[in-house]
Amino acid sequence: MLRQFELVERVMSYDPQADEGLLNQAYVYAMKMHGSQLRANGDPYFSHPIEVAGILSDLHIDCETIVTALLHDVVEDTSATVADIEQLFGGNIARLVDGVTKLTKMELRSESSKSAENFRKLLLAISEDIRVLLVKLADRLHNMRTLHFINSEDKRRRIAAETLEIYAPLAERIGMQRFKDELEDLSFAQLQPEARASIVRRLEFLREQGETLTNEVIEKLFKTLSTDGLQASVYGRVKTPFSIWTKMRRKNIEFEGLSDIMAFRVEVATRADCYQAMGILHDKYPVVPGRMKDYISLPKPNGYQSIHTGLVGPRGHRIEVQIRTHEMQEVAELGVAAHWSYKEGAGRDGTQYRWVRGLLDILDHASSPEEFLEHTKMEMFQDQVFCFTPKGAVIALPQGACPVDFAYAVHSEVGDSCVGAKVNGRIVTLNANLSNGDQVEIQTSRTSSPKADWENFVVTGKAKACIRRFIRLQKRDEYAKLGRQMLAQKFREERYELREKLLEGALKAVKMETVTDLQVAVGQGELSAREVLVAVYPQARQPLREKTPIGAANGRRRPMNGHANGAMPIKGLIDGMAVHYAQCCHPLPGDRIVGIISTGRGVTVHTIHCDTLRNFEDEPERWIDLAWDEPGEERSFQGRLRALISNEPGSLGDFTTIIGKAQANIADLKIVTRSMDYFEVLVDVEVQDLKHLTDITAALRATPSISSVERARG
Repeated sequence: MLRQFELVERVMSYDPQADEGLLNQAYVYAMKMHGSQLRANGDPYFSHPIEVAGILSDLHIDCETIVTALLHDVVEDTSATVADIEQLFGGNIARLVDGVTKLTKMELRSESSKSAENFRKLLLAISEDIRVLLVKLADRLHNMRTLHFINSEDKRRRIAAETLEIYAPLAERIGMQRFKDELEDLSFAQLQPEARASIVRRLEFLREQGETLTNEVIEKLFKTLSTDGLQASVYGRVKTPFSIWTKMRRKNIEFEGLSDIMAFRVEVATRADCYQAMGILHDKYPVVPGRMKDYISLPKPNGYQSIHTGLVGPRGHRIEVQIRTHEMQEVAELGVAAHWSYKEGAGRDGTQYRWVRGLLDILDHASSPEEFLEHTKMEMFQDQVFCFTPKGAVIALPQGACPVDFAYAVHSEVGDSCVGAKVNGRIVTLNANLSNGDQVEIQTSRTSSPKADWENFVVTGKAKACIRRFIRLQKRDEYAKLGRQMLAQKFREERYELREKLLEGALKAVKMETVTDLQVAVGQGELSAREVLVAVYPQARQPLREKTPIGAANGRRRPMNGHANGAMPIKGLIDGMAVHYAQCCHPLPGDRIVGIISTGRGVTVHTIHCDTLRNFEDEPERWIDLAWDEPGEERSFQGRLRALISNEPGSLGDFTTIIGKAQANIADLKIVTRSMDYFEVLVDVEVQDLKHLTDITAALRATPSISSVERARG
């Protein structure tokens, strides 16, 4: 553990203007407040904030951040308050400590929503001051270094998984490769100890066997560059066990199949020297196709700059070479901490980082912390391609991104109104994959809106969040319209007046905040129109007497078309969505079915061969795939038959008797035409499924007085 004078001397060595008294005061205050508290390994608790401060001092971070590191746990774990910190150490430090404290408190919540809510809070704190993230990363790094002292294996694995999913990618996003590598390796050791141990053993073996070859490659690269008069330093670095394991899984190959376990770095003085070094090496050694990437002209969002190229190097070995300046190397290792701007008092707002602004956009559109976490993980984990707007601005996107992702990356409104795209001057489909260097022009229309199927091919978290939000609001509008219609119909049936003022008076009774919420709930089936009617008019509790339909068994109407208890025997529907069975084709279980979305009505279910579907051929976005669910409780569905019956006494009686004996019920019967010899009837029959209707049809056809029977389609 760093002693007080050691920490102060370390900070003063790189920042002579640092407030020595403030550092001493914070050190003593942290020790005093944490007192006799102990960590899992038995060390005094105050050793933790001191080590966190030490980690940050290695990065030459400003005095305020070091003080924040010393104090980052006092509000959470002691009797100190934010007001106490502000009084003793000033407003800036109190704000930083409060930012880190809120994050720590969130980690104590339930596991189901902890990570999501925690990450949401983290992003908001980062957007106010990026130093909150630096302290949090250093805090997590020291906790991971001592994680093995925690007895509970489940807790260790949970913390390691969270570190791997959230904190390591965040370290990469601000360019802190050194932090990222160590966080990943420590997590890897907890989550996959056997895999890591195996890779480490193989790396040690290769290091022993290949040390001569590595030195030879370094020497030959150095001589090649020096011969042309270029001053350069050459280094070799073995990739981390976690990055090797990740690549083995991604490419589905064994350890022996990897050709770039060792990476070689060339450091030169200037940007121009980088391109000269690349030219010299490409002239001397064959280039591996597709392995050259120029991150100098197109830096990564975290500021990383370098030229990566693959070569067939000395002795015919394939090698990866990274070419950068000394300053670029410092940024590659330390990221935002490499050229710390707080000494000049600028750059505190985290939104200066484009990726933070992008995640804030996702936060605006996500419906829940869990959805936000899902989309931001997606945003952080994928490799990138760099595309250009027509004006030359660079847009960084994940691999596999399409023009819709590009449109949303430019602006949410551009994405929402996107109708087409040109890539390099050629019209392409909206789901076309974009490549490095593509120039993308988005075509928009004020009357256009996002399509539900876009979510199937976009890859960025922001695009998915915006599309889901639009569809969510659109469905809400449709449910509200449907709810209004259902309420109007119910009030009219019961002969009561319906006014919005009356609905407002009933909101408390039905536990709704607005009339629109009430209408949406009715449209979704969460609240019945009759419940609302009774809430508005309590005297309506006694319903009007309903007529008993002709043919109903025991005087009770059987549930029609699967609406018993509100359950829908169909797969592919959104929970609570209003559903209707088409009267043009009367679909039954056993039929192939499809759904058509209608504004204000929800989904109408048709048989796949229904003639009405021709009307929707030009509107594929309204179609949804449906299928019948597994048989559950007995339900009744309505099928329609058309029959030609002999016009003689008893024939109609035979017809209805056969239907009754088949355990079916006649819901409606209509004589369409009548002549001297025959009359034609349409009959709606309550059956269990298509087979039930087919059996009835066969029995009717076997009756002499019935000339023909077929299923009616209209």
